[in-house]
Amino acid sequence: MVDAQANVGADRVLSDRILDAALACIARVGVAKTTLDDVAREAGCARASVYRCFPGRRALFTAVLDREVQTLVDRVIGEASGAGTLVDAIATVMLVTADAFRSHPALAFVLAHEPEIVAAQLSFERGSALLATAAQLAAPAFTRFLPADRAERLGEWVARLTLTYLCEPSEHVDLADATRVRALVVDYVMPGVARAARQFAAAAATEGAPQ
Repeated sequence: MVDAQANVGADRVLSDRILDAALACIARVGVAKTTLDDVAREAGCARASVYRCFPGRRALFTAVLDREVQTLVDRVIGEASGAGTLVDAIATVMLVTADAFRSHPALAFVLAHEPEIVAAQLSFERGSALLATAAQLAAPAFTRFLPADRAERLGEWVARLTLTYLCEPSEHVDLADATRVRALVVDYVMPGVARAARQFAAAAATEGAPQ
């Protein structure tokens, strides 16, 4: 039993090392030029070890994406959980997401040199699926202020706004500027959800009132 647990732990450590290596390679040469041999050299392991953990490039890159998305979601939800108002929660989600995108070396390389990869993920059915997933992942940041269905709809709206301003920067909205992001939320996002937020708060207060 102890040996089995040790083996699982060792496999997890190796997998994480390989994922880190893949990210380093992508940041250096991009997705298209990154090979499993490159990843193995970067990770300091044999090519066979990479294959043992990830049976092919597609599986490896999917695992990289899944881990990075989960890391982003954990960070976003963690920081938004301290927000005292819905305005603060929405602004936090947008600011943290934008910062994560801008500070991610591998993503920065792909956006600059392989934009077709990102475009493919944002178009047609893939884009709809991506936004649906983003809505579900972002929703927990808003469930303290809205019913679950409205929180998920807001999650999609915020994801659309954030991606739009990341891909098409505007002189009026800088996602690195907390003051401007908050103004965007107050002026254009909150009017669409304020009523639902008030009703949710009133219902919660009624349920919590002593009988």
